[in-house]
Amino acid sequence: MGLPSSSSRPCKRRAPPAAEVDRPAPAGLGACVGRRRFLHLAAGAVGAAACCPAAGAVSAGTAAPPLLLAREAPAGLDPAGYLVSEKLDGIRAYWDGRVLRFRGGGLVQAPPSFTRGLPAQPLDGELWAGRGRFEALAAAVRDARPDAVAWRAVGYHVFDLPEAGGGFEARAARLQRLVGRLALPQLVAVAQRRVDDRAALRRWLDEVVAAGGEGLMLHRADASRRPGRHEALLKLKPSQDAEALVVGHLPGRGRHEGRLGALKLRLPDGREFAAGSGLTDAERAAPPPIGSTVTYRHRGLTARGLPRFPSFVRVREAAW
Repeated sequence: MGLPSSSSRPCKRRAPPAAEVDRPAPAGLGACVGRRRFLHLAAGAVGAAACCPAAGAVSAGTAAPPLLLAREAPAGLDPAGYLVSEKLDGIRAYWDGRVLRFRGGGLVQAPPSFTRGLPAQPLDGELWAGRGRFEALAAAVRDARPDAVAWRAVGYHVFDLPEAGGGFEARAARLQRLVGRLALPQLVAVAQRRVDDRAALRRWLDEVVAAGGEGLMLHRADASRRPGRHEALLKLKPSQDAEALVVGHLPGRGRHEGRLGALKLRLPDGREFAAGSGLTDAERAAPPPIGSTVTYRHRGLTARGLPRFPSFVRVREAAW
């Protein structure tokens, strides 16, 4: 059975914590797309327009950090040659040696106690509060005035040393040693391991998902650091199909202005959510009618039991 599809130089001196104030992320189309909209804000909109820098603060309007981005793992992938780790349901964060930044370059408003002691060299990782706790994580991270108590539940789980040479396996070993020397409670080196074969990979994926995890990450052990999205880094996540009733059409924005932006869907128990991805231009121009039943694909459930990352698949003829 096949698997599912699923630089700058480091600073020598530590800068004082930044004093920018980020505005809270705006609400999205619904509970299930709020996370995606918040991450979009963190990626691109937490710049000069979304921050109010205090005098002397480090500017948030910088270029995006040089991140390696993952592609979807192909079906039937042989894990030989990869180091594998759990995919964390968190928020990508890049430590540039002085400040912590979102993937778009905006400053993460972490309390000084969180960044104190981090090394004067870049780190790439994920802010994470545990499985099924993304909502609590997002609430802490988007707080304009960081709550040191809330941040105690947040860890910085790092998986790469961006400016270290050599292949990923060598960088991961150096990272483990660095984190061990620093011994900071908030700093964790993500565990990497080899997987024998496809069956073992599938078993691990099933175990992670059953325990509330999101999936797995596979990184070519011999790959040098190269920013961008390519085959050196793969993500492996399950997807699930279900049905829901169309109860509304939500207007689009940007290039979708004037047509459907998302479907408002209702579950059999009466709870509602929005699905804005998976729709073709034709379906946005002539959306599935209200009252119709549609199939959507999702990747598990949120802490509130709503579908995660719902994506429209097709209209079903049958009613409930």
